[in-house]
Amino acid sequence: MKTTLPLIPEPYAPGLTSPDLAPVPAAERTWGIGNYAALWISMSLCIPTYMLASSLIEGGMNWWQALLTIFLGNSIVLVPMLLNGRAGAQYGIPFPVFARASFGVRGANVPALLRAIIACGWFGIQTWIGGYALYQMAVLWVPGLAMLPAVFPASWGLATGPALLFLLFWGLNMYVVHKGVDSIRKLLVFKAFFLPLAAVALLWWAISAGHGLGPILAQPSKFTNSAQFWAFFFPSLTGMVGFWATLSLNIPDFTRYATSQRAQQLGQAIGLPTSMTLFSFVGVVVTSATLVIYGKTIWDPVVLAGRFDSKLLVSAAMLAVALSTLATNIAANIVSPANDFANFSPERISFKTGGYITGVIGLLIFPWKLIADPSGYIFTWLVGYSGLLGPIGGILIVDYYIIRQQQLDVPDLYRYEGRYGYRNGVNGAALLALVVGIAPNVPGFLTAIGVFDKGAVWPALVGLYNYAWFVGFGVSSVVYWLLMRGQATAPATAATVVVAATPAATFAQ
Repeated sequence: MKTTLPLIPEPYAPGLTSPDLAPVPAAERTWGIGNYAALWISMSLCIPTYMLASSLIEGGMNWWQALLTIFLGNSIVLVPMLLNGRAGAQYGIPFPVFARASFGVRGANVPALLRAIIACGWFGIQTWIGGYALYQMAVLWVPGLAMLPAVFPASWGLATGPALLFLLFWGLNMYVVHKGVDSIRKLLVFKAFFLPLAAVALLWWAISAGHGLGPILAQPSKFTNSAQFWAFFFPSLTGMVGFWATLSLNIPDFTRYATSQRAQQLGQAIGLPTSMTLFSFVGVVVTSATLVIYGKTIWDPVVLAGRFDSKLLVSAAMLAVALSTLATNIAANIVSPANDFANFSPERISFKTGGYITGVIGLLIFPWKLIADPSGYIFTWLVGYSGLLGPIGGILIVDYYIIRQQQLDVPDLYRYEGRYGYRNGVNGAALLALVVGIAPNVPGFLTAIGVFDKGAVWPALVGLYNYAWFVGFGVSSVVYWLLMRGQATAPATAATVVVAATPAATFAQ
């Protein structure tokens, strides 16, 4: 197959150049402000966003505290999103290639694989949500599903009926990978219409059944003093930042198609904080309404929909949730990690194989446990992985803005012998800064998941975990700057950096 790439001087290094990794030519950059705003609106309208908001209500916040926390967290993560996105728009390069400048042409596989593994976790969570929706539908018509004898160990916390539907839905996801992701496009269109309508319908139901917004919004905070509030607020804020921490790294995958820096910056600034906050408002209101209606908060919308009286209504809602979740899962949580795994070993791992690897890891992460309750969703999952991604973000930003002054030699990003070859293709300074940035959060994470008792770990280290993303970002930024400040390379010349605007060359694959 013949395709066109921007002119990159030979020799091409095996595994470093492919049509998916090549810079996007200027003529093919067509995304404007509206495209980026629409991208964030589409990605924000998903069940985990609803659960993000409702988990704060279940955790004790009132409606305005929850919304403020969400808006603040998304405004904070917007900053690294825009900073990392600038390189993609400037040079037309995707995230794995951008990471080569700081981590090395081989070392870039480390941040790419860390991000891929986290995407596998999101795949598992979305698959559990879709599978449980199917279970809620099936058990209405076949009540015996709820009575099946236990098959899995009690420590797994997995009942047989939900497990069967979860595995069925997981198999459907893998079938789509086998058939190719293009088969999901129509479902993406369905999701774009269904989820906004479903959100409005759920909001209308909550206001009607809850006797108006007054009683709903009058629900007080469960915290009895400011100390309790702040103890919940800071890890929650870290969780809000962690929610999009993956995209704050691989945003060049999208901004490489921008018509201008203004297009990606303004589009993201308009789309991300506003759409997340508005859709979260639905989760906040509905979850607050469940306390008025049922006497207890129900933070999972799938569980809530299962309480409706009409079998047909519940069945239609659950089927729609499953279909829209399938579309979101393939587009958001399969494509990127599959490409990352394939990029790790292009000769051995195809895109489909990468998709299968994603599916298996998504199973092994026990997603039903991660979202079994709000504390697991926020403290174990969102805060936990933010401690891995914060350090990567700090390294990327310091390298691009301070060490290299926004100047990259793009051809050398595709060669082992260039300035980004470091030692055997790996920048030891970046890996050391990454490890040092992750280390302070490890004791707190192990305490959060129950490996250590709280009394066995120095309280200050446990407390640091509440700020995992911020701690990792700050520590790795400083360490990387100290290690690299004497090694800054000379700025690339204009002839080598503006490769995306040069005439296209023919590249055979």
